[in-house]
Amino acid sequence: MKIKHLLISTAIIMTMMASSCDGSKGSAAGGEKCDVDTTKIVMENILTRTSIRQFTDQKIDKDIIDNLLKAGMAAPSAVNAQPWAFVVVDDKAILDSLNEVKPWFNLKTATAAIIVCGDMSKAMEGPGREYWVQDCSAVTENILLAAHAYGLGAVWCGVYPNQEIIPGVVKVLNLPENIIPLNVITMGYPAENPEPKDKFKSENIHYNVW
Repeated sequence: MKIKHLLISTAIIMTMMASSCDGSKGSAAGGEKCDVDTTKIVMENILTRTSIRQFTDQKIDKDIIDNLLKAGMAAPSAVNAQPWAFVVVDDKAILDSLNEVKPWFNLKTATAAIIVCGDMSKAMEGPGREYWVQDCSAVTENILLAAHAYGLGAVWCGVYPNQEIIPGVVKVLNLPENIIPLNVITMGYPAENPEPKDKFKSENIHYNVW
């Protein structure tokens, strides 16, 4: 989907949600008819998202960043622990320093990055402690999808559990001991338009038992 059309679709989603539409083509809670299939729009946003690694120099408004974080923090978490924390970086010098830690962070042209971290002071105790990784991964996917809906490009760059990368990120961002960086989401307005990959493979699906 072209970015212009995607932005229009996003605006429609927001309008329909405000009208309490039931999420599909039909009637809204107030009796008004819904003219747009919001399920299709949401699915299209998911299926057309792809990793973007080259960006223009256009800055991202703070309001958009705030909404990306709001979308991220809407993710589920085990026992609702919400063991996440974020560092938003839009300072070019810091972006460059992160890029020196690991050049494939794609930060040379990125205008911003969100570092998704696990806050171990909020993580579960006992056998479920490592669930913070799943929780923060759910957050990350929400941010990526929201970024796509806003016409932004983004890519998930892994940090944890790579012990060759973690110390460098911790040092650049001055992270306290209880904060573990899971990934760096590099983002900006796209300077490339790669085709989304069709990753659906029926052979990966099993019903009831293997």
